[in-house]
Amino acid sequence: MSDETVYEVIEVAKKTGKLCKGCNEVTKAIEKGNAKLVVVAKDTTPKEIVMHLPLLSKEKGCQYVEVEKKEELGAAAGLPLGTAAVAVTEAGEAAELLKRLE
Repeated sequence: MSDETVYEVIEVAKKTGKLCKGCNEVTKAIEKGNAKLVVVAKDTTPKEIVMHLPLLSKEKGCQYVEVEKKEELGAAAGLPLGTAAVAVTEAGEAAELLKRLE
């Protein structure tokens, strides 16, 4: 699956659904069981701030994906800066795209 498809899901969900941005918000969304898709940037430093997300996602049964750059992840989420993590909590019109990622 390409990063472009992941970014497209995030962009559509941003317009028609709901996103959580940043490690703390994403962690809360996963713990509450609200996250449908968790996306983490591989170039996040230090790695420790996102290390818990793959396991937590697996425990809660939500989809986990990594993309290359946090700047591109931030841009897809509508942020002026990069972000280490984004969670789609309501897919909105991205629901069909989200199914294709599985």
